[in-house]
Amino acid sequence: MSLNELSKPEEIQSKIITIRNIPVMLDSTLASIYQIETRTLKQAVRRNRTRFPQDFMFELTGTEIDLLVSQSVIPSKSYFGGATPFAFTEQGVAMLSSVLKSSTAIEINIAD
Repeated sequence: MSLNELSKPEEIQSKIITIRNIPVMLDSTLASIYQIETRTLKQAVRRNRTRFPQDFMFELTGTEIDLLVSQSVIPSKSYFGGATPFAFTEQGVAMLSSVLKSSTAIEINIAD
């Protein structure tokens, strides 16, 4: 996914899901947008944990993962490779673009 594709509101909207009655984007989706590996994104978040309070980002529970599978949001639990996914709110997505080092993250941060 390119930065130009993200300029389309419908493209962004299609990547947002609702968990705990909160619109969020999953770490794997954001890693794809920022053109980095999910594990790299998670490492950056863990190194900067104080920048991601509960209203910016949270880890999904097993029940929430099962719900995503049952709703066909993700193909199976194995989609996450055994790691518990992070869900980012709008504020968390904005913060994420400031802690990642990819050129795409820098472009997005500047464009915000």
